[in-house]
Amino acid sequence: MSLLEVSDLHTFYGETQALRGVSFRVEPGEIVALLGSNGAGKTTTLRTISRLEKARQGSVVFKGQDITGMAAHRVVALGIGHVPEGRRIFPGLTVEENISLGGYLMRRRRAALEDQRREMRELFPHLAERRGQLAGTLSGGEQQMLAIARALMCKPTLLALDEPSMGLAPMVTRTVLRAIARIRDHGTAILMVEQNARQALRLADRAYVLEGGRITLEGKASELAEDPRVQAAYLGGSPADQKAGNTELVTQPGS
Repeated sequence: MSLLEVSDLHTFYGETQALRGVSFRVEPGEIVALLGSNGAGKTTTLRTISRLEKARQGSVVFKGQDITGMAAHRVVALGIGHVPEGRRIFPGLTVEENISLGGYLMRRRRAALEDQRREMRELFPHLAERRGQLAGTLSGGEQQMLAIARALMCKPTLLALDEPSMGLAPMVTRTVLRAIARIRDHGTAILMVEQNARQALRLADRAYVLEGGRITLEGKASELAEDPRVQAAYLGGSPADQKAGNTELVTQPGS
């Protein structure tokens, strides 16, 4: 059984249909990338899974349980964390306060809450150095790591990431994606919408391409990276054209 199974998902904004029969799966411990142009339905897919949007048709099954009609806070408690597009941190609160808010569901279990905060400091040592700093004064890369740390406080089995590299410099993007790889190595599956298709396909195990609210391509990330349609639409040409731009993910300080 897959960790997450999305079947024939249809989502509307008023009378405008955003998703048209989207189906895909995420297996335990893997990274799955959702690719597509603006307006393809990527963000709507994540929001529907997290129950921030209501599906008109179809189902979302997580850990064998149908969560299609479940309240959003129950989805979080079941094990799905969501880092929204644009980070949505609380700029007037400190780094530590933002992280603690992510553990709201375990607020009465103080020892467990502190253990999770300690784990976030170890995973993001750069944030640990800024525990008392207002979140709004952090750099873009630091704010993205803070948003991820906040989502991880609920100890999710699946982490949904919406455009984690948006607005970040290339070097900082590699830092963030490297952190995502470490999260997967700790056992959390990742469902990632990412504008940097080349880096996403290098990091992911499998990928799906969304166009007009439908899945049009799917497969192993390495195979999609070689698909001429993906190269032309998202990677800027053939493998030969891309060779000069292929760099390894490296860890650098956030900026």
